[in-house]
Amino acid sequence: MLEYQTIKNWLFKLEPESAHMLAECVLRAPNICPIPFNPFLESHFVTNPVLKQELFGRTFHNPVGLGAGFDKNATMIRGMQILGFGFTEIGTVTPKPQAGNPKPRMFRHIEEQSIQNAMGFNNDGLLKVQKRLKERFPFTTPIGINIGKNKVTPESEAINDYTTLIKALHTLGDYLVINISSPNTPGLRDLQNEEFITKLFEEAKAITTKPILLKIAPDMSVEDAVALTSLAVAKGADGIIATNTTIDYSLVKNPKSIGGLSGAVLKEKSFIIFEAIAKELFGKAVLISVGGIDSAAEVYRRIKAGASLVEIYSGLIFGGPDMIKNINLELTELIKADGYANITEAIGADRK
Repeated sequence: MLEYQTIKNWLFKLEPESAHMLAECVLRAPNICPIPFNPFLESHFVTNPVLKQELFGRTFHNPVGLGAGFDKNATMIRGMQILGFGFTEIGTVTPKPQAGNPKPRMFRHIEEQSIQNAMGFNNDGLLKVQKRLKERFPFTTPIGINIGKNKVTPESEAINDYTTLIKALHTLGDYLVINISSPNTPGLRDLQNEEFITKLFEEAKAITTKPILLKIAPDMSVEDAVALTSLAVAKGADGIIATNTTIDYSLVKNPKSIGGLSGAVLKEKSFIIFEAIAKELFGKAVLISVGGIDSAAEVYRRIKAGASLVEIYSGLIFGGPDMIKNINLELTELIKADGYANITEAIGADRK
């Protein structure tokens, strides 16, 4: 088999979005013909009981999931399991299909091992994604559904987009994620306020008992992040995902003027926000950390800080298909080396 470095050198000659579409074609194949991929599943999906935990009424065989934005349309759920992910978060899904922002809208910062994207919630829309989820759910690994408003929906009517999506999708996933933190939909981050959060969670909790999480941006102050997430939990949020991409373009040498940065340059900025939130909310809500995670050591740092789960997206692009397996194998040894019998004992160790 070709080494990923060789494949990556070839892929990186393609436009980033073209490379993503090619990867999607490969990762959709297990939906049609799963048997040839079974050996890869057996070798890459780590099921050591040290990593096993129960959350949201489901078994997570390992804590490393796919972050939203890679599988926007629920076409690669089986493919992500084959790569070793313990769960998949699909989306962001909007009520109506939308093409997203003008191209080019995805850029690599190879030296910094980071991605800049201004995709703009391009997705097939509620009806098509709903149909795919009906064919797949329930699945052998948990599925999260990340939801957002359409670009054309005014801020005053945004809550209707979210409630429409919750009503249609809450029986087709294991948890839902409210995305009001992407920088690529005009006005979306303005919804990160007390009035909107209060009303949204009141209405959402009247619709479903399914776990609902809030995903926040890394570009607010620590104080505002803690206040906002604390309010969300008080109003019924079952968990917090921290963080989305950043618009701090000073983190890379040659930034574009649009979109959000993910990958290695986001690592510390994301961790600072997560750490502050965990100090306040550990034990009160499920915490998921995302942003710049690219190694077992970094996963373990987030877990000890209070993360029950972590998510990876950009790291996969630079690390390749063995990355998740290697992280889970190394994470198992890190947990055992500290004398823990199970990951649940390690979660929040720095908070205790």
